[in-house]
Amino acid sequence: MEIFYRAFIVFIMGYLFLRVTGKKAVGEMHSFDLLYIYVLTNIISTPVEVNHIGKSLTYAAIIVILYKIFVRLSLYNKLRWILYDSPTVLIRNGDIDRKGLKKVRMTINELLSQLRVKGYTDSQNIEMAVMEDTGSISVIPMSDYRPIQPNDLNLDVKKEYIPIPLIMDGQILDYNLKYLQLDRRWLLNEVEKAGEKVESIMLATFLENRKIFIDNNQIKEHKNDPYYYKPGKG
Repeated sequence: MEIFYRAFIVFIMGYLFLRVTGKKAVGEMHSFDLLYIYVLTNIISTPVEVNHIGKSLTYAAIIVILYKIFVRLSLYNKLRWILYDSPTVLIRNGDIDRKGLKKVRMTINELLSQLRVKGYTDSQNIEMAVMEDTGSISVIPMSDYRPIQPNDLNLDVKKEYIPIPLIMDGQILDYNLKYLQLDRRWLLNEVEKAGEKVESIMLATFLENRKIFIDNNQIKEHKNDPYYYKPGKG
C-alpha cells in the first residue's frame, strides 16, 4: 500500500504541475522546455524510491516557478534572442547553405529527407528553408512551385466548415448537442433512420447541411479490387 500511495501522490502532483505550466511545455520544445521536463520528471519520480516526498515536491514546485519565469521573460524581444536559438537558413534561392547545415549539424541527406516530408523533391525549387528555434524546418517554395491558391484564380470560396462530433466510440457527446441546440431524441432518431445503433458507431458528425455522417465499425468487403489492396497476409 505504501508503494501505491507514493506512486499515486507523485503521479497526481506531477500532472497538476504540468497543468499549471500549460500546454506549451509539452508541445514542440525549446531548449529550456526540454530541460524543464527532464528535471521535473527526475524530481517527481524520486519519492517512489526514497522517503522524501515533501522535499521532492518542494523542489518540483521551485522548478515550475523558475520555468514560468523563463517563459515570461521570453516574451520580451531583447531577452528572447538570449533564451532561444535564432532560426538558421538551410536553403536560400535554391542554393543549399553549407554553413547553415554545419551549424545545425545536419547532413544533406537529412535535409533532403525533411524536404520530402514537406512534399518537395528538388532543393532547386525552394526559395528558403529554415530550421526554427524549435528544431522544426519551415519551407517556402519558389512562386512557380507553390500550390495554387483560390486567390490566384480570383475565386471566392466559402468559409471552411468543421464537422462537429456527436458520437465517438459509441458514446454520445452531450456538450456538442447542447452547443448545437439539439437533443438526444433528435440524434437517436437520425441514428435509427440510418439503421444503426449508437454503441456500434465509431464516429458520427454533424455536417454543414444539418445532416449527420456515420462511420460504424464495419469494413466493407471489396473482394479483389486492386484499389482497395491491403498489404500483409490478410
